[in-house]
Amino acid sequence: MDVVKQGMAQHAEVLAAMAARADEIAMLGGWWTETLAAGGTIFFCGNGGSAADAQHLAAELVGRYHAERRALPGIALTVDTSILTAVANDYSYARVFARQIEALGRAGDLLVAISTSGNSENVVAAAQAATARDMRVIGLTGAEACELDHRATHVLHVPSTVTARIQEMHMMVGHIWCAMVDAYYAC
Repeated sequence: MDVVKQGMAQHAEVLAAMAARADEIAMLGGWWTETLAAGGTIFFCGNGGSAADAQHLAAELVGRYHAERRALPGIALTVDTSILTAVANDYSYARVFARQIEALGRAGDLLVAISTSGNSENVVAAAQAATARDMRVIGLTGAEACELDHRATHVLHVPSTVTARIQEMHMMVGHIWCAMVDAYYAC
């Protein structure tokens, strides 16, 4: 029972700290709606649990979150095994997301770069590639200073060093952004 209570207490503490960042979260959600309204695409990348979050959020755009609306362009750079393995084999694993941004990204698109540490080499490389294409980059990371701080347009730091708590907040924030998109398209 102590593990259960500890996990819930940690979650509640980090959630309360995130509530203080509501304006920052809203501003970044505005980037989502601006990108989509201008005909742009939102790309997502991450490793492990962050890869799952990338896929989940792309699916919310292409399918739907809550509101019935048109399909929206969201692409998870984590899903094409042929591209991932070819690029990893021919270049390096550090290039698997950047190479896709180089092929598909356009000025005005948005990259959501998810990394609990903010130092994942392939996520940082994707942010660099996106910036070179005049794309905005939102970094989703944990509390500590990281490489994405120097590569993303804006980094939303979750005030925790516990991977599970960071990932929980990344998905919560992602869902808030999806709700903002739904609200925009409901108008």
